[in-house]
Amino acid sequence: MAGCIFCMIANGEIPSKIVYENDLVVAFDDLHPQAPVHTLVVPKAHYQDIADGVPAETMAAIFAAACEVARIKGINESGFRIISNKGADAGQTVPHFHVHVLGGRKMDEGLV
Repeated sequence: MAGCIFCMIANGEIPSKIVYENDLVVAFDDLHPQAPVHTLVVPKAHYQDIADGVPAETMAAIFAAACEVARIKGINESGFRIISNKGADAGQTVPHFHVHVLGGRKMDEGLV
């Protein structure tokens, strides 16, 4: 989608620190991390949010990539959190479906 920052990162138009990539998704570190590890996993195809008819194959690829990111970043054993926001009231600031992989510190039971 024209003008979408995550589409531009996924297409290589904007440089980013790529942590993981396959045919369907790309993962890169968040510019404003909320934890020692804060990596975003986004589909290469544009979907507004998690409720935008994301195909099952893409959803599976996103969550498999999130687990691979956790392994790469060394937080697989200690634990990590995966979050997806849908809409402005939930805190979604970029209208392109993505998940946050957070870890590297003990997180309490509350929200991030």
